Amino acid sequence: MVRIKPFRGVRPTRELAEKVASFPYDVLNSEEARKLASDNPYSFLRVVKPEITLDPGIDLYDDRVYQAARENLDKLIQEGILVQDGENHLYVYRQKMGNHVQTGLVGCASADDYMADRIKKHELTRADKEKDRTRHVYTTNANAGPVFLTYKAVHEIDALIEKVTEDEPEYNFVSDDGIGHIFWVIRDKGIIKELESLFADMDAVYVADGHHRSASGAKVRDWRKKDNPNHTGEEEYNFFLAVYFPHNQLAIMPYNRVVKDLNGLTKEQFLAKVSEKFNVEKNEEKEPGYPTNVCMYIDGDWYTLTAKEGTYPKDDPVHSLDVSILQENLLTPVLGIGDPRTDKRIDFIGGIRGTKELERLVDNGKFAVAFSMYATSIEQLIAIADAGKTMPPKSTWFEPKLRSGLIVHMLD
Repeated sequence: MVRIKPFRGVRPTRELAEKVASFPYDVLNSEEARKLASDNPYSFLRVVKPEITLDPGIDLYDDRVYQAARENLDKLIQEGILVQDGENHLYVYRQKMGNHVQTGLVGCASADDYMADRIKKHELTRADKEKDRTRHVYTTNANAGPVFLTYKAVHEIDALIEKVTEDEPEYNFVSDDGIGHIFWVIRDKGIIKELESLFADMDAVYVADGHHRSASGAKVRDWRKKDNPNHTGEEEYNFFLAVYFPHNQLAIMPYNRVVKDLNGLTKEQFLAKVSEKFNVEKNEEKEPGYPTNVCMYIDGDWYTLTAKEGTYPKDDPVHSLDVSILQENLLTPVLGIGDPRTDKRIDFIGGIRGTKELERLVDNGKFAVAFSMYATSIEQLIAIADAGKTMPPKSTWFEPKLRSGLIVHMLD
């Protein structure tokens, strides 16, 4: 049984929604966020990236950063830029990126479901990032950004959501990056109850993107529960903001890799070692067309690497992933990248940036070699989560990204 909870969303007024909506906290650095928000006093970046309102030299984990997030959120509410709905609702959030359309249901997920693994994970969290998000949620007393969840598509849910979207949307705008954002409020209590019942029939939902946000939601619940001698389990702090998408609507892009050096090898030595586990072909292909293939860029040339038979276990859902094949047969044994979570010689480039970004990073000398990956499928993600296993870091890049600020969940 999975719980989706209606709540009283805190949302921008209709005329300011486009100006308030911002990228999530983890896709921009402070400098990029500061530039984007400089001429927009309504930008929600001041809440999710609050350091941009402080001295540029401040430590990102300074107490003043989290306090600024609280003050900036309070200001948006006090000035009437964000207004809380008078009743509990569910909401619908549709995004359009070119020909791709995905429509999600906005509600609150249960910390109990998270702890009981009815909200399944596929990645490990980093302690420093989890602590950062926990402090942000606890200090602001709000979930400022949603967790991106997915579920195995249900026809009846699709039909109910389609019925809602026949009405006039609350918001409808195209952001500067060309993504369309359309948002509806579900006011029909009968539809809300039907949706709650349909989710209650599910065994599990899955974290697609937002492992640190979901972990922080559960951690803050534990803190608040400990501080409340009259805890019942129904307080708002027992739930965190989420958008639920059917699995068959999602688009996963590759998460590409770049490495700063060849681990002391010459190019010829490197290629010779790579050819022990991969068939190496020099060509003009920049993106692999099917699994067990990687495209590699080095010294101005592209190569296709095809994993040799027997170099990976085909029946293992984790070790048969392309990112695992590359890690275990090349990055670790050849380039000496033992732990990609902590090794400073490797970086990860979201597929949205394309292969030109990989070429640029190698051509300017910052990196020695780049790897263009084949995208992990949503079916692989679900299979790994169902098996209770975790993917290697940076295995999936979801697009489009959910905007922050279109709706906020308050913990009281």
